[in-house]
Amino acid sequence: MNGTALVDGLSAVAHTVSETVVRPPESTQQAIGYPSLFLLVVLGSLVPVVPTGALVSGAAVVALHQSLPVLALLAVFGVASFAAFLGDLGLYWLGKRGIGSKNGSRWLSALRERAAPERLAQADARLREHGVAVLVVSRLIPAGRIPVMLACLLSRMRMREFARGDVLACLAWAAVYQLIGVAGGSLFPRPWEGVVAAVALTLLVSSAPSVWRRLRGSRA
Repeated sequence: MNGTALVDGLSAVAHTVSETVVRPPESTQQAIGYPSLFLLVVLGSLVPVVPTGALVSGAAVVALHQSLPVLALLAVFGVASFAAFLGDLGLYWLGKRGIGSKNGSRWLSALRERAAPERLAQADARLREHGVAVLVVSRLIPAGRIPVMLACLLSRMRMREFARGDVLACLAWAAVYQLIGVAGGSLFPRPWEGVVAAVALTLLVSSAPSVWRRLRGSRA
């Protein structure tokens, strides 16, 4: 009987320790998670090294399993959209300095390298036709943000006008990727399983257009 009680006690302690290590308290998650999400989304908006959409989807899964999921999801939405907006404004400002400079800038050169000529031509035509409204769509289309931003720079769009369209784009972007995270996270009881599913779904959605273009090009 004592042996059974000892085993049960050790099992309870092991379970508590594993829960603390694998799933830290909500206050710790929030203190680390929100600032990390903000910094990574800003960084990913400036340089293409961070999959920002997957980050937002994963954060939405974690928020879904909080004690107050609605408030947590609203916090993720606010942090992600604000960080994306600041990152876009920073990148546009850096590119605008290159446009105004006689020798350009490395940021403007980097934008040109990331925008294929045919995508830039399409973005320029849509910008002339629809104005700043095309910014909203550009963030929802994989690899569509940079060509449209470069088209705005080359047309010498003012910062204020760009910001007016980009704020709606960032709100729509954060909402879409958060919904992807909620959809993936609701299928699994454990947060890490939902994060894996949400990230996989996000990467699939992001890569689908490029795969389709390659298949269509090979057939042609």
